[in-house]
Amino acid sequence: MALVCAAAILAAPGTAYADPAPKDPGPKDSKSLEQVRKETDRLYHDAAVATDAYNAAEEKADQQSDEIVRIAKAIVAGEKKVDRLKQRAGAAARAQYRGGGLPPQAQLMLSDDPQKFLDNAGRMRQGQQATKGLLGELARTQEDLRLYADDASERWRELDANREAKAEAKKKIKAKIKAAEELESKLEKKERERLLRMEQEAEFDRQAAWIDSGALEEITGKASSSGKKAIKYATAQIGKPYEWGAEGPRSYDCSGLTSEAWISAGKTIPRTSQEQWKQLPRIDIEDMRPGDLIIYHEDASHVGMYIGDGAIVHAPRPGRDVTIAGAGSMKILGVVRPDK
Repeated sequence: MALVCAAAILAAPGTAYADPAPKDPGPKDSKSLEQVRKETDRLYHDAAVATDAYNAAEEKADQQSDEIVRIAKAIVAGEKKVDRLKQRAGAAARAQYRGGGLPPQAQLMLSDDPQKFLDNAGRMRQGQQATKGLLGELARTQEDLRLYADDASERWRELDANREAKAEAKKKIKAKIKAAEELESKLEKKERERLLRMEQEAEFDRQAAWIDSGALEEITGKASSSGKKAIKYATAQIGKPYEWGAEGPRSYDCSGLTSEAWISAGKTIPRTSQEQWKQLPRIDIEDMRPGDLIIYHEDASHVGMYIGDGAIVHAPRPGRDVTIAGAGSMKILGVVRPDK
């Protein structure tokens, strides 16, 4: 049944992985056009890697900003506590002054009432312990403040480093996308149309090879309730443009789409495809079910959401919209499950 459904989808017109028109050999410059296709693929891939680096740096910067705010609040609270402790220490010193400035031991020796002597001795021990505890608490609080200040300084250094990483990744993304767009802009309209067909043919060939391998026959898993919610969100974004670093609602990059889809299902997952691959539980392809995330390429630079029948929904690359494609239309690195 899965194969029948997959075959029906693959043959359906208008899908991103449908069988394109019969291959057009084109003019004699087909070889050079194929080189353009490979070069643009490489540039967009490099842009995707840089986008992952940008998103990771942005996520870390947000976490560090939150941590700096938390530390600042702790420092303010600690300073208020130090003030209170100093006031209590001052009150104890003033009480001693009102007692004539004599040490407590001397005041005890001068007492001619045995019971009063005993009472005063007990209070003296309690007072000494309280004073010792007060001074100890004051010292610990002051040490905490010093550690908080050191921690805040380290977080600021990390924040600055991540801001620099973001800026560097942003430059790289823009440069790669610009280079790819310049390559495509030099093509005539008919050549651009042929280039698109070549991309579709390459995707279709990879998808067909994946199906021919028998992989789809073994995939029979059903979506979980949260997986269905994630799929509903992701497929509702079809037709919205790809934009690097975007998390919706008007545009998305690949991991922005998958992370927001799972947030809508009540599950927070890592922001980038590489961290999704590193942190989420891995699943064998034959155990895959709708809602799982398929990670692509050896460097985990792309991700799509499996929706069943051999298909994914994903945000492909700059210049493309969120769409449905064949799950095997790109090189699969592995599968992860957000709600395992």
